[in-house]
Amino acid sequence: MKDTESSLYKLRHSLAHVMAQAVLELRPNSQLAFGPPIDDGCYYDFLFEVPITEDDFPEIEKRMRKIISERQEFIERKLPADEALKLLEKQNQKFKLEYCRELVANGESEIGFFRNGSFEDMCAGPHLRNTGELPPDCFKIDSLAGAYWRGSEKNPQLSRLYCLAFENKEDLRRYLELRKLAEERDHRKLGKELELFVISEYVGPGLPLLTPKGTVISEELEKYAKELEQLYGYQRVTTPHIAKEELFKISGHLPYYKDDMFPPMHLEGESDYYLKAMNCPLHHQIYSMRPRSYRELPLRFAETGCVYRYEKSGTLSGLLRVRAISQNDAHIYCSLEQIREEMKKTCQLTIGYLKKFRFEKIKLRYSTHDPTNKQKFVDNPPMWKYTEGVIEEILRELGEEYFLGFGEASFYGPKIDFQATTGLGREESISTTQLDFAQPERFNLTYIGEDGKEHRPFIIHRAPLGSYERFLAFLIEHFGGAFPTWLAPTQIKFIPVGEQFFDGALKIAETFRQALFRIETDCSSDSFNKKIRAAVTEKIPNIVVIGSKEIENGTLTLRRYCLPNQVTVPEERFRKILSQLVSERLMDNFVDVSGSVWEEASPNLTA
Repeated sequence: MKDTESSLYKLRHSLAHVMAQAVLELRPNSQLAFGPPIDDGCYYDFLFEVPITEDDFPEIEKRMRKIISERQEFIERKLPADEALKLLEKQNQKFKLEYCRELVANGESEIGFFRNGSFEDMCAGPHLRNTGELPPDCFKIDSLAGAYWRGSEKNPQLSRLYCLAFENKEDLRRYLELRKLAEERDHRKLGKELELFVISEYVGPGLPLLTPKGTVISEELEKYAKELEQLYGYQRVTTPHIAKEELFKISGHLPYYKDDMFPPMHLEGESDYYLKAMNCPLHHQIYSMRPRSYRELPLRFAETGCVYRYEKSGTLSGLLRVRAISQNDAHIYCSLEQIREEMKKTCQLTIGYLKKFRFEKIKLRYSTHDPTNKQKFVDNPPMWKYTEGVIEEILRELGEEYFLGFGEASFYGPKIDFQATTGLGREESISTTQLDFAQPERFNLTYIGEDGKEHRPFIIHRAPLGSYERFLAFLIEHFGGAFPTWLAPTQIKFIPVGEQFFDGALKIAETFRQALFRIETDCSSDSFNKKIRAAVTEKIPNIVVIGSKEIENGTLTLRRYCLPNQVTVPEERFRKILSQLVSERLMDNFVDVSGSVWEEASPNLTA
């Protein structure tokens, strides 16, 4: 939380003090550490003589509500540094004392404290006026975890008590519902249950293996991207996974990005080689293979290329943070006059993807450089000023909500990150578009202009889907594993009502397979009801029941995932419906956070 003057920040900050006060009533000799507001509430770190457990949570909440009912005023006072140190020594609060000494050593002459009732804490504020302004039903003690003092394992281990806090009871209830749904839809949980991917200890952390089912989804996304990119005038290229050290020195990745790259491979008698962390330096080699004319620009190279980044093991998380990244990548080489139009097109393409998959509340983060940080950013003030000005104009023209990310640009130019809200109500950063003025200079990229002279192109780096791994994780959670027909690993599951209908079901199913639908036929010895339950558990979008009536009449009895009623449709009608769902890539069974089903107006399966 950054807006320290917001009412929610003050509420959470004040509640952290109330929680610490309540805990000290239960454990009077406890040592206090830090207790800040966070995005869903607050926490406080303690060193206990006698540990607390989850069984203590109800009593802590009860005492917090009593403190709230007493309407204790939050009173601020500032003490001279020497008095503050004496007070903390008297209170025997060694962690607060250590931090206070650090503040004084850094030049602080006064130290702030806030008192409410019998509790006083070293704190800069701000707070509410009194505890009575805290709604008594807006919070919940949530969990207990271990945490090292100041984040170092060399320091004492503390107990961190988390408290959820919102402005009212309804917001708290909504958050708890979404969190429960998020746990049910966690892509790591569903990925295992639906057999979409696996991370093997023998392969290594952060190196996911997509199963046949997971590969279907990834390849369908890639196929969709390729079709759109062809319409937008992209040409596809392919580059190797490794390259010589010199390439990444020229690009600036080794000077600016080395810590995020894997160590070099030493080959006898040759230069060192690196696993590529980016595709762009290799694409530049294709651009520079021969002289280019202004008539060729804009030149758009696209690749689904796998790159490798050394993410620390503690940051790896399922598909969201990996070390082998399949990127929906492209680089656009354009002239100064073409920047505006090409940037707008890439932004529109990305926004189109997000709307296609029903992401909501799309926002753009416009990331600029920090001119004081010469180590992180290329030192070219005039070009930074120009490119950042162009992007700001483009953002205004797009009409989408955007905000500033100061100091968050790429080292070679400003960028736009696309953020959206998923079906779980979480805001995620999904994709990025970057404008590059540095690498054309580094690689001496040129084109012959209409005036017959050499000019530098600009480069637009864009990845509308980000990485396929990360996007797949978003989609698993967004859809809850219930993918629309065109994305589903199994699009239709045929279930004969009895063994005597196995041959008929297999025959019908084969006609759909020959029409290139992804099908399964359950001819196991399980009961009919068990087969239906299994298909529902697997979240198959279309379950087709085959019995005597269906075989005799040329019809199919269809159960749609998440719809309570089954319908009977002619086989050819169903085939046409499926063809439309797939060819138009309709979101035919988008499931929102309330569990209801959104149906495309066309086709209507009950028609």
